[in-house]
Amino acid sequence: MQSPISADLATEIIPADLRTSVRKTNGKLLYQSISLTVDGFSQPGIVVGAPIEIPLAGKYELYLVFDLSSQQQTLDFVQGTLLLGGIILLLMIGGVSYFVTLWIVRPVRVAAAVSEDIAKGALDRRLPEKGEDVIAVLGRSFNKMADSLQQQITKLASVSKMQQRFVSDVSHELRTPLTTIKLAGDLIFNNRDKLEPAAKRSAELMHDQIERFQVLLNDLLEISRYDAGAVHAELEVQDLNGVVGMAIAGIEPLAMSKGSKIEIEIPSGEVDAEIDGRRIERLLRNLLANAIEHGEGKPIRVAVGMDEHAVAVSVTDSGIGMTRAEVDRVFDRFWRADPARKRTSGGTGLGLAISLEDTNLHGGWLQVWAKPDEGACFRLTLPRRSGVIFNSSPLPLPPVKGAKANKEAKK
Repeated sequence: MQSPISADLATEIIPADLRTSVRKTNGKLLYQSISLTVDGFSQPGIVVGAPIEIPLAGKYELYLVFDLSSQQQTLDFVQGTLLLGGIILLLMIGGVSYFVTLWIVRPVRVAAAVSEDIAKGALDRRLPEKGEDVIAVLGRSFNKMADSLQQQITKLASVSKMQQRFVSDVSHELRTPLTTIKLAGDLIFNNRDKLEPAAKRSAELMHDQIERFQVLLNDLLEISRYDAGAVHAELEVQDLNGVVGMAIAGIEPLAMSKGSKIEIEIPSGEVDAEIDGRRIERLLRNLLANAIEHGEGKPIRVAVGMDEHAVAVSVTDSGIGMTRAEVDRVFDRFWRADPARKRTSGGTGLGLAISLEDTNLHGGWLQVWAKPDEGACFRLTLPRRSGVIFNSSPLPLPPVKGAKANKEAKK
C-alpha cells in the first residue's frame, strides 16, 4: 500500500522518539507537541500517532498533525483579558479598601488629636457628632466625658486657687500681728531672769513657739509663691563647696546639741555650678536638719561630687531610716514619718516639700534612699549650667561608705 502523505507536510517534523513509541504501543493514541513552520513563522502544533493494521496490507503508522495557531491566539486573548481584568480588580479592591479604611481610621485620628489637645490643656475641644452609627455614638460619649472632665478640672482649679489665695492672704495678714507678738515676746524673753520660775518657763516656751510660728509662716508664704508660679531663680556661677560649708556652719549648733558629728567628703578645688546660692543653702540646711533629727546622734556624712554635666550633694545618716511607704510620701506637705516623735529642730513639715520645689526650679533631681534601722540618704543633683540635660548623678545612691564612694560614683 502506498503511504498517503499531505502535500504540505514534511515527515521530518514527526519526532523519531514518538515514532518509536508508536511502533511499540498496542493501539493507543500518543500525543506530542511540535513546532510548525507556516509562511516562515513558527506556530504551535500537535501530532497524534497510533498504529493501525490494514487487512491484506499489514501494519502501518498513522499520524495526524494539527495546527494550533488559532487556539493559541484564543488562549493569548483569554490570558490577556484575565490579566487586565485582574489588574483592574486589584486596583478596585485597593481603592475600596483605602476609602473604607480612611472612613474608619479618620474618626480615630480626629479622636486622638482631640485627646492630645485636651491633655495639653485645651479643655474646650470636642469631637464632631454626625449620624447614628457607632462612630457617632463614640463621639457623643467622648464629648460627654470631656464635658464632665472640664467641669471637674475647672472646679478643682477654682478650689485650688481659692486655697492658694487663702493661704497667701492669711500668711500675709498674720505677719503684722506676729511681728508685734515677736517684739513683745523677745522683750519678755530677754528679761526672763527677773521673773518667777513658772513665768520664766512660760516665757521660754512662748519664745520657742513664736520662733516656730514664724518659720511656719515663712514656709507657708514660700510654698504659696511656688503654687502661684511667682518664684524665679537668681542664678549665678558659685562654688558648691562654699554653699555646702555655709549650710553646715548654720546647722552645726543643732548637730552639736544632738551629739551628731558631721563628716565631709568634698573634691579638691572648686565645684562650680550655676545655682541660686540662697535657695540651695536653705535646701541643704533642711536636709541636714532632717538627718540630725532622725540620725539618733550618729555621724552625718555629707559628700559632694561633680562630672562634666552635673554636680551633686548627698546627706546620709545612720538613724531610724524609713519604710518604702514612708519614702513614697517623704516629700508630701505637712507629712511626718512619726507624728508622735518629738521634734527638736522646730520643723513645720514643709521643709522637704520646699526643697523639692527648689530642686525643680533648678531643673535637678532630689532623690531619697532609706531602709528601716539603716538610715537614709538624700541626694541632690543639679546641672552645672542652666538648661544642661544630664542622665546620671556624680554620686551613688544608695550611698557607698568610705573610699569606694568616688570609684562607685565614676562607674
